[in-house]
Amino acid sequence: MKRAGSKTDPRPDPLVERAERAGCRSLQVFTKNASRWQAKPLSDEDIANYKTAASKSTIAPVIAHDSYLINLCAADRLILRKSREAFIDELRRCEALGIPYLNFHPGAHMGAGEAAGLRLMIESLNHSHDRTDGARVLSVVETTAGQGTVLGHRFEQLAAIIDGVEDRERVGVCIDTCHIFAAGYDISKRDGYEGTLRAFDQIVGLKKLVAIHMNDSKAPLGSHIDRHEHIGKGKIGREGFRYIMKDDRLLKVPKILETPKGEDLKEDRMNLALLRRLAQ
Repeated sequence: MKRAGSKTDPRPDPLVERAERAGCRSLQVFTKNASRWQAKPLSDEDIANYKTAASKSTIAPVIAHDSYLINLCAADRLILRKSREAFIDELRRCEALGIPYLNFHPGAHMGAGEAAGLRLMIESLNHSHDRTDGARVLSVVETTAGQGTVLGHRFEQLAAIIDGVEDRERVGVCIDTCHIFAAGYDISKRDGYEGTLRAFDQIVGLKKLVAIHMNDSKAPLGSHIDRHEHIGKGKIGREGFRYIMKDDRLLKVPKILETPKGEDLKEDRMNLALLRRLAQ
């Protein structure tokens, strides 16, 4: 349950070892620098080193996160073209490494409107899947806090994206707890949590949920502000995470920490220990 840092070396074997030392059972990585459009292609040695490390590890699954620059519903045609090419490259890198999931943010329509943004998002995914025909990697759309013109903060928007994609078997969803709370889904209370899960299942479908980002929120409910906090120290609080950890419906869904962290992983160990206590 460890989010990897912005690592330029595409061989994540040291990250696998660090995650194991912290007691993680799943891992999220970048396959390239997340703040750049392009990266050096993966070499045969890069791929072999990663696969060797992964095969020796008990950590599974490994999930990749795409570049923060990518905006698959950009109104600017140049940014849209660059985003699509970068996303295709990310899918290909995951396929080469054997990473099954590529997590991505839906993007911002930048004033073009929700309908136009969703249309471009669907076109981008269909184009990317066509260009990676035969790949087994799932494009995993992440829920957002809904800041500015960013899409993905309502379950209906996620459902519209999935419904519009031609190959729906290649699309999954990642719930970010901080994001949905900031978007207005109150998972801090029992009734709100149950209502949120029920709404997600009815609108999107729990079968589409492939990962959960476990982050408390520094910002209040419905603020649309994306600020992650350590588990139990934010506005969601311990009880909200207890509901998740004790929910049999989510037992097999991998859970990833994106909480603030240092080089020694002390914070990850602290958050992992708390989550496991809440599960008891």
